[in-house]
Amino acid sequence: MLLQLFIVLLFIYIGARMGGIGIGFAGGAGVVVLTMFFGVDAGTIPIDVILIIASVITAIASMQVAGGMDWLVQLAEQFLRKNPKRITFYAPIVTYFMTLLAGTGHTAFSTLPVIAEVAKEQGVRPSRPLSIAVIASQIAITASPISAAVVYFAGLLEPLGISYLHLLLVCIPTTFLACMIGAFVANFMGCELKDDPIYQERMAKGLIQLKKSTQTQVTSAAKLSVYIFAVAIAVVVVYATLISDSIGLITHPHIDRNHAIMAIMLTAAAAMVIFCKLDTNKVTTAATFRSGMSACICVLGVAWLGDTFVSAHLNEIKHFAGDLLQQYPWMLAITLFFASMLLYSQGATTTALMPAALAIGVAPLTAVASFAAVSALFVLPTYPTLLAAVEMDDTGSTRIGKWVFNHPFMIPGVVTIASSVILGFLFGGLIL
Repeated sequence: MLLQLFIVLLFIYIGARMGGIGIGFAGGAGVVVLTMFFGVDAGTIPIDVILIIASVITAIASMQVAGGMDWLVQLAEQFLRKNPKRITFYAPIVTYFMTLLAGTGHTAFSTLPVIAEVAKEQGVRPSRPLSIAVIASQIAITASPISAAVVYFAGLLEPLGISYLHLLLVCIPTTFLACMIGAFVANFMGCELKDDPIYQERMAKGLIQLKKSTQTQVTSAAKLSVYIFAVAIAVVVVYATLISDSIGLITHPHIDRNHAIMAIMLTAAAAMVIFCKLDTNKVTTAATFRSGMSACICVLGVAWLGDTFVSAHLNEIKHFAGDLLQQYPWMLAITLFFASMLLYSQGATTTALMPAALAIGVAPLTAVASFAAVSALFVLPTYPTLLAAVEMDDTGSTRIGKWVFNHPFMIPGVVTIASSVILGFLFGGLIL
């Protein structure tokens, strides 16, 4: 068992070194080694998670081609420029709700340049709003009604008496409040921008420029695509609520929640193509589509690898970890924290570890409260949105230290996740 665990960790490490989609490749290679050389039965592939990611990303990519994403960015810029002095608190609000709406943290890419520019204009150290904005875009995945992690986790909890709606009622307020706590901490991180020696040096060399706001004409198709996508999300939430055991208005649904999400998202994409007059060939070349398909492969490889190992040794894991987690339930949050740091995906971490945690007797409340800990993608400074924030800050304030882990995302990120877990136990105790 220990040797097989070493194999799992080795291939996760190899995948992390490869970067991006490479962790999916390495996960598949790990499955080959475990099954062919150790005689372990292959685990379950999280098909629904992968297909939900694919269908949601298809709708988002269609919205991007229609210009809907550009319109959302303009709305975000207007919001931030109206409240520039509070940029450290308003930036995470923008990235949080964009991720909540879209089900993917990659929406932050489009708002990070705006956050950096508004901060510079106000003399605010850009690392403060940028760091918590990236964190908010990651943790909001565990509150998004259409994210693969939430949908999969809700499916695990329903047999235990916790509905999809109950999960959202806990996760949305706790993660949002936690982001505000993280923003409060981030607001005191680092010296003031004018006192930063690297900023002063770059300013003297003429390497820092202020860019003017560029508002482009928003087409009716762009607005329509956003409205279609918003309606699709509302339909998903309403339908999932109606068929849940706690509401039970639809007792024998002809399509379950997961399949309904796929169908509704594909329908939304079709509506955008028809009514916004889109070229379908452009959808598959959109940046969001490429990143989403990459996420599918990552989840396929690494979640499959994790389930292969866990399924083969579930009894041993129960014996070793069951009593420990029941005695110290907060240990689950720490386990998820470090696992997501390596797996680089909320969906992959959830599918790899949550079934095992519930199988060994972890209380549903503990699992729900600890859920936000699958968002520790900021620990290793190699995640795409984190790197984008570093690159977009030409003041040099958002920089990775020479000790790798001493970067501006670490403390706000740990505080945000810890706060969310604590609030999760409080809210969960009242709601669940």
